[in-house]
Amino acid sequence: MDVNTYDESGPILPTSKVSDVPAKEKTHWLIENLWLENACGIIGGQPKCCKSWLGLDIAVSVASGTPCLGKFLANQTGRALVFMAEDSVADVRLRIKNIADSRCLEINDLDVHLITSPTLFLDNHEDQEKLDATIKRFCPKVVLLDPLVRLHRLDENNAKEISGLLGFIRGLQRKHNTAIIITHHATKRGSRRPGQALRGSSDIHAFGDSNLYLSRSGNEIDLAMEHRSAASPDAVRLVLAVNPQPHLALAKKNETDTSHKITLEKRILELLSENITTPLSRAAIRQKLKANNQRIGNTLAELEASGKVVCSQSGYALN
Repeated sequence: MDVNTYDESGPILPTSKVSDVPAKEKTHWLIENLWLENACGIIGGQPKCCKSWLGLDIAVSVASGTPCLGKFLANQTGRALVFMAEDSVADVRLRIKNIADSRCLEINDLDVHLITSPTLFLDNHEDQEKLDATIKRFCPKVVLLDPLVRLHRLDENNAKEISGLLGFIRGLQRKHNTAIIITHHATKRGSRRPGQALRGSSDIHAFGDSNLYLSRSGNEIDLAMEHRSAASPDAVRLVLAVNPQPHLALAKKNETDTSHKITLEKRILELLSENITTPLSRAAIRQKLKANNQRIGNTLAELEASGKVVCSQSGYALN
């Protein structure tokens, strides 16, 4: 138990002997493998990667108890509170209805509440107090704030300024025991870790207990997951489906594999046609196309078997 918070010299911080802290037996999920219980974090990605769609999909899953993206189980259910700074409330309603329709849900049955204020600046003390009071009033299981750039007027590259904003959000999470999801843009620069491509201070990446990263691959979207206190699951591929209504869904594996195969075949044939007088080695093809070595090998073997390319000691060439 906590000891007294003062002594003869004045106030001190509360402490507890480690053995007195209640044991946590296992990882608790809000959405299985996707978002930790009461986690703060980021949905990141370049513009038009469906970050808002994914945030709303999570909100609908929590409010309805249905699997997010048709795959990730909702381990906990409750109210969702949403603020979308770049969309009208009518547009947000339509998106939520589309997601609900795709799961055969009635929008009237969803315990999702929209903050309808035209602006919300979390670097403003008055708006901070209003958001605090709103969360206290509605007791949501998850709060979605979209996007970060519209929630403040600070310099995102200034670690001191942005850490204060993130500290306020962390305080809300701990005070109200709720999950808070913030969407945020990524830069165009490449990075081995997608979190390092998030725009602004590195504190934004470090802040997240659960972070989700979206990146486009043609008409499909790759979703990578990262958690502070749990293993990161394998990435999955998504599409913005149109039937019965627009909504995010898992890409069908066979269709995805076929699409990749056709694309890589086309790229190899185009590359060889540009080097019609000089055969290219497998290593040279891989270097130029920046593709997986095994996929390059498998595709070259299929092209050779079909008679479209020939292989010699000098390398591969069009037949």
